[in-house]
Amino acid sequence: MTPREVLKEYWGYDSFRSVQEEVINAALSGKDVLALMPTGGGKSVCFQVPALMSEGIAIVVTPLISLMKDQVRNLESRGIRALSIHMGMTRREVELALNNAAYGGYKFLYLSPERLSTRLFQGYLNQLDISYIVVDEAHCISQWGYDFRPDYLQIGKLRKVVDAPVIALTATATPEVAEDIMARLARPDGSPFTLLKSGFERPNLTYVVRKAEDKSGQLLNICSGVPGSGIVYLRNRRKCEEVAAFLTASGVSASFYHAGLDPLTRSERQAAWKGGGTRVMVCTNAFGMGIDKPDVRFVVHLDLPDTLEAYFQEAGRGGRDGRRSYAVLLWNGNDMRRMKQVEAAAFPSLEYIEDIYHKLHIFSQIPYDTGMGRQIRFDLEEFARTYGLNRASAHHAIKYLEREDHLTFSEDVDIDTQVRIVVDRTALYDIDLPSEQLHALLDALMRGYPGIFSFTVPVKEDLLAHSLGVGIPYLRQLLYQLSLEHVIRYVPADHSSVVYIHHDRLRPGNVQLSPQRYAQLRETAHKRMQAMVDYVTEEDECRQGFLLEWFGQTESEPCGTCDVCRSGAGLEKATRSWLEVTVGGLVEAKGSYSLEDVNAAYAASRIRLSPDYVAILRAMTDEGALPMYTE
Repeated sequence: MTPREVLKEYWGYDSFRSVQEEVINAALSGKDVLALMPTGGGKSVCFQVPALMSEGIAIVVTPLISLMKDQVRNLESRGIRALSIHMGMTRREVELALNNAAYGGYKFLYLSPERLSTRLFQGYLNQLDISYIVVDEAHCISQWGYDFRPDYLQIGKLRKVVDAPVIALTATATPEVAEDIMARLARPDGSPFTLLKSGFERPNLTYVVRKAEDKSGQLLNICSGVPGSGIVYLRNRRKCEEVAAFLTASGVSASFYHAGLDPLTRSERQAAWKGGGTRVMVCTNAFGMGIDKPDVRFVVHLDLPDTLEAYFQEAGRGGRDGRRSYAVLLWNGNDMRRMKQVEAAAFPSLEYIEDIYHKLHIFSQIPYDTGMGRQIRFDLEEFARTYGLNRASAHHAIKYLEREDHLTFSEDVDIDTQVRIVVDRTALYDIDLPSEQLHALLDALMRGYPGIFSFTVPVKEDLLAHSLGVGIPYLRQLLYQLSLEHVIRYVPADHSSVVYIHHDRLRPGNVQLSPQRYAQLRETAHKRMQAMVDYVTEEDECRQGFLLEWFGQTESEPCGTCDVCRSGAGLEKATRSWLEVTVGGLVEAKGSYSLEDVNAAYAASRIRLSPDYVAILRAMTDEGALPMYTE
């Protein structure tokens, strides 16, 4: 089958978007490829199509457990065999998944990056027929990326033992980061990468920045003035709940979403928003990954994001259907003060970071010279409370310990319900259960989960509930009743942060923290935050042009729709920029140009120019900035 035939069969589409087909063809030819594509650009198809066309199984490395689970479900719904291994799974679950990956005819194995270095995974490498190594969120491998993950460095080591092409994908890489990605993922023989970029312009997305003391009032105006679905981003979980309550009280259908909610509640709220039952979702950045809702008409940021990368990705969730949508950022002086506080908390002293290292081990009751490979549930709130710590500073200290490869910290991991039948198989028929539903549940467990008599196995509550024709809350009641009857061991679903310890606990003075790199990272983070400040305070440069230049796209026409382009000075600057590009193209193509040519180009464009654009053209020719035209 051709790539387009595969696309049609599994996704129902007749053609590819943007550079998707180029990425797929490069991968099919055996080249290593780095694809830079904006949020919503269809990155997953770029590796799923070639993997379906190739023998073996594709290893997909991604740090986003929720996105991983979502993509596995999506593939399974299309009849494609896929599975995942991530933080929070038991050794037995991981071993079963790896065995299925090696011998079960699966096409995709999704892995969280910390699993790459485990002995269990390494032991299965010879049994895995790997077609591609896929690196999602590839900016995480670069220490200059805004979300560096040291576990990603294991991919470079994997390349030394696995002879398979790499498909790396990201939506948020500056030129410096893109070069670093390709260097770190290069083949041992140094063969070059193929770098493919999609244009990052979003002509249907209008960027608006407003200085606003009354953010709630402005938000309400946006909800009233822009019909359709929306997302509102905040930093703080409590504020999410407050803003959602404010919108609801004001007559706007709204709900809130953050990582502190249990998995069922998050799933229900996400479904209600995607289905149109809830109009506006007020959330932290925990919401949005992998959510492909095409008709989001506005994305509002009530707090400043830390980086332009994060902002561009979140704002890009608006208008994926190609219709006019708005990315609105509201700020005031309090945001600037908060940015300075965030920067100070993000880089505590190295002495403080080493102290946190030891406190974390003491908190988890890990003595010196032990602990390597331990996976522990970790409550940051309780940790900070126990030692009287500032939560934000402690959090950033732990994240730097992660950067230095001392541990992996996965926040808000969903752990599936787990069940083991503790009664001997032959004795089950002598047990008198109080209801037929319990008998039906027990039968479903025996039929659906091999090994349940020998091991505690993860249970998919949604599938089990559907097979019994009951809701998930009632299923949990039935499982609890079975446990009271001493028929099963029942471990309810949990939601927790998890720390994975990489090595035995070190003694004071031996904790490697790389002072020089710490200083460089602090300088880089300062530049990123300053760029965010410059973006919101900019009054002359097109918003989209500012963002594109940050990502290395230096040649772009002004969008004509952002708040700067629509302002007086901004509109004249946008008009001058457009005329320079347009006239340059006409002269290059024809040797000369006419006023009629410029009018035709403007009529065909999708941007807004100054009403006096002809007068500006004449002024620019008089200034010598443009060659003379003919009437």
